[in-house]
Amino acid sequence: MPIYEYDCRACGNDFETLVLGREVVCCPKCQSQEVDRKMSTFSHKSEGGFQSSQGSGCSGCSSTNCSSCH
Repeated sequence: MPIYEYDCRACGNDFETLVLGREVVCCPKCQSQEVDRKMSTFSHKSEGGFQSSQGSGCSGCSSTNCSSCH
């Protein structure tokens, strides 16, 4: 499924949304269309653990899941 991550330039909100076709994306917080799509990475489960395509999740921690530390 085409789920993309976005940053809202108007209010600074980070969000994910499902985008079908040429659907216009609006920020769910302020309804602005001034949004930038973020570069996303993927991960997969292999031999009981998760592997990320970018290595560690953040430069400030060793987690491979940024939702755990933001």
